[in-house]
Formats: sequence, C-alpha cells, structure tokens
Amino acid sequence: MIEINELTFSYKKHNVFENLSITFEDGKIYGLLGLNGAGKSTLLYLMSGLLFPHKGSIKFNNYDMQKRNPNALADLFFVPEEFDLPNMKFETFVNLNSPFYPKFNRETFMRCLRGFEVDINCNLNKLSMGQKKKAFMCFALATNTSLLIMDEPTNGLDIPSKSQFRQVVSSCMDDNRTIIISTHQVRDVENLIDHISIINNSKLIFNEPISKITEKLIFRDFKLNQLPENMIYSQTYLGGELGVCKKMIDDEETPLDIELLFNAVLCQPDKINQVFAN
Repeated sequence: MIEINELTFSYKKHNVFENLSITFEDGKIYGLLGLNGAGKSTLLYLMSGLLFPHKGSIKFNNYDMQKRNPNALADLFFVPEEFDLPNMKFETFVNLNSPFYPKFNRETFMRCLRGFEVDINCNLNKLSMGQKKKAFMCFALATNTSLLIMDEPTNGLDIPSKSQFRQVVSSCMDDNRTIIISTHQVRDVENLIDHISIINNSKLIFNEPISKITEKLIFRDFKLNQLPENMIYSQTYLGGELGVCKKMIDDEETPLDIELLFNAVLCQPDKINQVFAN
C-alpha cells in the first residue's frame, strides 16, 4: 500500500500539486489518468523516491519514501516512459540486476519472455524502442515487487504488442501487489485496470473503482433528438451522440468507455462526482 498525504510539490514557480492525498491499495491495478502536463510522471517519481515533496508525506508499506530505505527500494520497481539499456545481452543484464530484488522470480521472467516474444539472448542496445520496452517490462514484472509503477508503458508498442502487454501484466497480478499505470492512451488499458484515478489542475478530481463506475453510470450512443434528461456529458459523432448518463433503476449495465469517462470527468467534474457522492 502506498499512502500520499497532503502532498505539495512545485518546479520553481510552477505548482504541480497542492495538498494532494490519495491511497493506492494492495491487490489492484490503478489507471492514473490526466492530460499531458497534469503531473502524472512527477507523481510517479515522487512515489518512487526520486523526487521529494516540499510538504506532506509519501509512505510505501509504512516506509517514508524521502528516506529511500533499502528495504522499500528493493520492493518497488519503476518503469519510466523513456530509458536507455546497456550494451549487453539480456541474460547478463538479468544476472547483474536481479540480486537487488529478493523476490525476483525466474519462472515468471521466462513466462513474460514467452508472452512478449522476447529472446533472452538478444543484445539490449540493439533493440527497437518497442522491443526495449517489452524486455524491460519482462524484468520489471519478474522482480515480483509489491509495488510496480509504469509510466506510459504502451508508448512505442504496436497493436499486437499492446494486446500482449495487457495479457502479460494481468497474468503477473496477485492480491499482494499494487500496479500503477500512468497513461494518456486510455484505450490501451481497458479491460486491465480495476480502479481509475484522474488528476487535473494540481488536484485529484476523480478516484473510483471500475465496479462502482459501471454501477453508477451508463455509456451509450443516442440519436441527436433523443437525448435523455439524466445525461451528464455527451460528444457528437457521425450520426448521433456518445453519452455518459446517471444509471437509473431500469437501466441495464453497459461496458465502461474509459475515454468517454475521462472526457466527462474533465468537462463535468462536479456533476460526475455528485453521482458518486449520492
């Protein structure tokens, strides 16, 4: 579990967060969403102990991340959006780095290699961007850390690889692990995440589990002249409107449309949160 309490952080005169509080619980895959520049990557660096809050606290399993305790660092792994890998064979990289992670699991590593179709004998420095991401995620998942943080992990992946990503990540999840995925490509994490957190303008503006979202809201298309009174947000497409509505007693549950929900939260945050407050 990672607990963020009254977090304030800024870059010189640019205020990124002010009194931000949020808890990420064990056994869940979180989708951390926000516009470009909303502070998603900064928050991940703060959680990883690579940046330090100006006020407030960040605790991972009761460890203060500002102190960078070795036990805490050995039980979390951070996959940044951009990174370089050394000029060496993948197996050499694993042999050198896996001892830093006491729960590293070789069997999980080999399963991830098969899932991502990565050769353990490849030279990391000669891989394409997409192949580097898949290789690094194989190692990240195999560390078996309690906290796994990924920043824009599907950037650079082709369509088949994005499907592989969802399958491999879900196969490595258990009740003792927390996975936080920050992305603005919301379609890539559909059917993978089970909790959505959205930040905007230095604040947490939405934070709900998928199960509650589909219980409270419906997502469907409507004809232009048949918009319901309970519609909260809509956007026009060819032939009609895509809408987010408050779920009524007689409404059937509909599949979650993450992109539509994201746009609705940004445009109508008060109306959306009022539904969940009730």
